[in-house]
Amino acid sequence: MNNPSIPSPDAETSLEALKALVRQRNLLAALRVFHAHMGEIFHLKLLSLEAIMLVGPDANRFVLVTHRDKFLWRNEADPVVALLREGVLVTDGDMHDMLRRQMNPSLHRKALTGYVEGMWRATDAITSQWPGTAASIEMLAEMRKITLLTLVESLFRVDLMPDLERMWQPILKSIAYISPGLWLLWPGVPRPGYAARLKTMNDYLYAIIQQRRAVFDAENAEDLLGLLIAGGLDDDSIRDQLLTILIAGHDTSTALLTWVLYLLTTHPETLHRAQAEVDTVLGTRPPEMEDLSQLGYLGQVIDETLRLSPPIHLGSRIVAEDLIFNGYTLPAGSRVMYSIYLAHRDPNHWPEPDTFNPDRFSAENKRRILPYAYLPFGGGARNCIGTAFGLVEAKIILARILQQFDLTFTGHPVKLKMGATLEPKPGVRIVARRRVTG
Repeated sequence: MNNPSIPSPDAETSLEALKALVRQRNLLAALRVFHAHMGEIFHLKLLSLEAIMLVGPDANRFVLVTHRDKFLWRNEADPVVALLREGVLVTDGDMHDMLRRQMNPSLHRKALTGYVEGMWRATDAITSQWPGTAASIEMLAEMRKITLLTLVESLFRVDLMPDLERMWQPILKSIAYISPGLWLLWPGVPRPGYAARLKTMNDYLYAIIQQRRAVFDAENAEDLLGLLIAGGLDDDSIRDQLLTILIAGHDTSTALLTWVLYLLTTHPETLHRAQAEVDTVLGTRPPEMEDLSQLGYLGQVIDETLRLSPPIHLGSRIVAEDLIFNGYTLPAGSRVMYSIYLAHRDPNHWPEPDTFNPDRFSAENKRRILPYAYLPFGGGARNCIGTAFGLVEAKIILARILQQFDLTFTGHPVKLKMGATLEPKPGVRIVARRRVTG
């Protein structure tokens, strides 16, 4: 007996999705319509882009855990492969496992205590330049500066500040290169304007690799760059891992921090509660690793932000061999996409899914969340390698900002933008006034 055909949207559903897309100017709005009408599996076809969409806890577990070895991450047609080459994010099998083992110690929770001071010092370095008056500040750019300084200092042992202005456009170009665009609909489309910026990015990474090799001390190789050199990787492979961590690591944190600031400033009662907690725990001293467990409500705010606006909102895989999901055949070679964003806003699992409510993640409520209904960092053996680093970084940076500034949103419209991560468009403008007690 043949398996049923995977549902495709009919004309009425397609029209409704198109209206949602035009109204919200976001593909995610159309995907929500398709999900509402067709359930956990449906065909998505836009010109040359064709994929099978899987949605929900069962789908997430299917792709990420029970059948993870039957899916391939690497898709040679995607620009992310051209950019990251043999980076850990786009490799499969033994090579991926080897790279991950070498990189894990620098990102493990045991290593994070040594990064905390650098995190709040990077925050101070950028916020010390804020006007402290009624002038508004574009927080997406400011959070990007902080996360870049934090990541490069912590994991590469390099001070990026002297090169931040020079490297700003190459970093943005690298992100734009892998962001959704015309290449999704027109594979092989010419992409002028990238070569020079990406060369600058490569030259910078190769230079810091050579500088470290010149003074390499195996006994003190505890940071990511040091561990990769100690592991015997050549310069090209090290470059691929550094660029992977640099782009994927800082851009996700940038989006998360900016969304948290947006949601806090548009929900003043939540902001006051989070700020009061920071004042109680820290007073005026800088945050330390031991403080983070006491910043429980700030953690709930971060968790709820990750639910509403997960930086990595879609996952894409290639089916390695024919599979069956819920009675439907997933043919070998087809592209399968699973949606973290749709899972996080599914009304079947989240009451009032579009409402910002950090109390969903109180200790009591958190226990009721269905496994794989919430997975901002992926799941299974290939979950995000930088999860612990990112969560500690977010708490330290946000606590330091709340400790020192009163924040007010300017009231401009903000929409979701599907870039390399899920960003606020056109950014988040906030007035930050330095607190007398900060």
